[in-house]
Amino acid sequence: MPALREFLARWRPAAPPGRAVVGAVPADRTAELTAELAPTLALLDDSVTEATAIRENAAREARERRRTAAEEAARTVRTARARALRVRSETAARLRAEAVADAEREDAAARHAVRELRDHARARTPELAARMVARVARDLGVAPHQEAP
Repeated sequence: MPALREFLARWRPAAPPGRAVVGAVPADRTAELTAELAPTLALLDDSVTEATAIRENAAREARERRRTAAEEAARTVRTARARALRVRSETAARLRAEAVADAEREDAAARHAVRELRDHARARTPELAARMVARVARDLGVAPHQEAP
């Protein structure tokens, strides 16, 4: 690193302002800056190389993680699809069994209702028949237990 005096010398004119001097050589500022900064920039070369290696490793690791995640996602989807088929089958079987049980209950209830209706009808038929015979006999003017003429 240049000393302060050398650093300030960059802005010091080579000669007093005025007419150009025949033997004067202009200062090569680019060469001076290059010579001054070259060691510092050389130290950065290692950092650039290290940063490049870090980026390449990170990119490689990211690709590997994406690949692993894609494989895991595909496995999860396959498992979910297989399980969905099994769950659908189990659900369909359960619903079918429930429907059969409901149908059997409804059928039993209907048979019971028919039996009760028949029993009720059998119980009331003699009474209704007697009432009907009495009404017809009354309309014909015949006594209920007599035979019609």
